[in-house]
Amino acid sequence: MSATVLDGKKIGRMIEEQLHNQIINLQSRDIFPHLAVVIVGDDPASHVYVRNKEMACERCGIKSTRIDLDGEISEEEILAIIHKLNSDNSVHGILVQSPLPEGINESMITDAILPEKDVDGFHKMNLGRLVQGDSSGLLPCTPAGIMKILELSNIDLSGKNALVIGRSRIVGMPMSILLAQRGIDATVTIAHSRTKNLPDICREADLVVAAIGRPEFVKSDWIKPGATVIDVGINRIQDSSRKSGYRLAGDVDSGAFNVAGHITPVPGGVGPMTIAMLMTNTIKATESMFR
Repeated sequence: MSATVLDGKKIGRMIEEQLHNQIINLQSRDIFPHLAVVIVGDDPASHVYVRNKEMACERCGIKSTRIDLDGEISEEEILAIIHKLNSDNSVHGILVQSPLPEGINESMITDAILPEKDVDGFHKMNLGRLVQGDSSGLLPCTPAGIMKILELSNIDLSGKNALVIGRSRIVGMPMSILLAQRGIDATVTIAHSRTKNLPDICREADLVVAAIGRPEFVKSDWIKPGATVIDVGINRIQDSSRKSGYRLAGDVDSGAFNVAGHITPVPGGVGPMTIAMLMTNTIKATESMFR
């Protein structure tokens, strides 16, 4: 058996296209959606991610401003830049690219962004609304993108066993809340690096969301035949046979393609959906400022 590939790039582009009417409507009112991205330091992967976001803005017709900061910048200086962006009414969405250099309190930086401009969905007020069962606001982009993949792929999770591997506030925890919400109604288990008997737990899951950040951590024989597998990981592995010197791998062993019923590829799965939901959040944030 070969799994049906859940093409996040195709679905993401469809979502971006659906934003065009909203953007045109805003522009007709002289409102031009504007996303500001702050990047600190010279992490190569972060620069690739930011460029991908810039290209998505170009495709959608969203203005983007990139603010590059030296890795030696102080926490106070970053906060000052965020406060300036908060007070700029022409900026509708703000994100600070993760990871930040060592010594910078990432949670403090995130919570300095106005909740209504927090297009990453990481502010404690936005996460708090989600915990209260309100998913109408600015949701974390990766979990929201995964939910959109499942919805548009007609994968019914009502009463099914869902396993989320990873408990970060960015993916794992909000993902588990969204899967358990009314209307989705999955029975959710959260696993992590200290979970005992993880392979056995995994074999019982109808849906596996792997977001642990370890290349090929989830083995193909952990997957229940016919299960849906969402691979959030994108890891660089050294590979001297390639011109780049590395290859990309997810958190799930590629052999899972021969066991699962549906699976997201790496790359081309969750990543493009995360960016598509960032564009969605930017338009949502813009519209909310002019109601």
